[in-house]
Amino acid sequence: MSNIFCSTIGKKLIMSISGLFLVTFLLLHLSLNLTALVSKEAYKTVCDFMDTNIFIQIMVPVLALGFAVHILYSIIITLRNMKARPIGYSVSNRTEASSWASKNMFVLGAIVLCFLALHLSHFWAKMQLQHFIGGHGKEAYSLLIELFKNWYYCVLYIVWVIALYFHISHGFWSAFQTIGANNSKWIPRLQCAAKIYAIIVSLGFISIPVYFFFGLYTV
Repeated sequence: MSNIFCSTIGKKLIMSISGLFLVTFLLLHLSLNLTALVSKEAYKTVCDFMDTNIFIQIMVPVLALGFAVHILYSIIITLRNMKARPIGYSVSNRTEASSWASKNMFVLGAIVLCFLALHLSHFWAKMQLQHFIGGHGKEAYSLLIELFKNWYYCVLYIVWVIALYFHISHGFWSAFQTIGANNSKWIPRLQCAAKIYAIIVSLGFISIPVYFFFGLYTV
C-alpha cells in the first residue's frame, strides 16, 4: 500500500482528494461570506459563530493541512512532469490535454496561493488569530468596508477569482477522473458540473468586492 502512495498515480490521488476537500470548503466559505450582503448583523453572527464554535476551531488546522498537502503534491508532480512530460491532473483526451487551463494549472494555483496569503494577512491574521494570541480582533464588517473601498484590492481580488475559476473548472472534474470516474459517460457530465460550480463560486466571490466598493452596504 505504501508503494502506491509513493508512485505518480498515488501522488495524483492524494492531490485530487485534497483538492476536492478544498473545493467543498470553498463553497462553505463563500456561503458564510455572502451573509455580509444580507446585513451587518448577519455577518457578525456568522463571524462570532466561527470564533467560538469548537468544530470550526478544529477544522482550521485540518484545512491548513489540506492546503499544505495539495500544494506540496502539486509541486512534486509538476517538477516530475517537467522532467518527463507535461501532465498535471489526469486527462481523458488530447483536446482536453491541450486546453489552456490544463497546461497552466500550476501557474493558476500559484496565483491563487499568493492572493490567499495576502487575504489571510488582512482577514484571518487581524481577526481569528488575535483571539488565539490573547488580543482583540478587528470588527469584521468594518474590515470589509476598509479593504474593499480600495480599487486596487478589488482588482487583485477579482484577478484571484478569475484564476480560481480556471483552476477549479479543470481541476474539479480532473480530480474525479483521477479517482476513477473516467468513462465516456461521466466525463462530460463532470466537465459540465465543474463549469457550473466554477461560475457560481466565481460570481459569488466577485459580488462581495463589487457590493462594498460601490457602497451598496448599510452601516
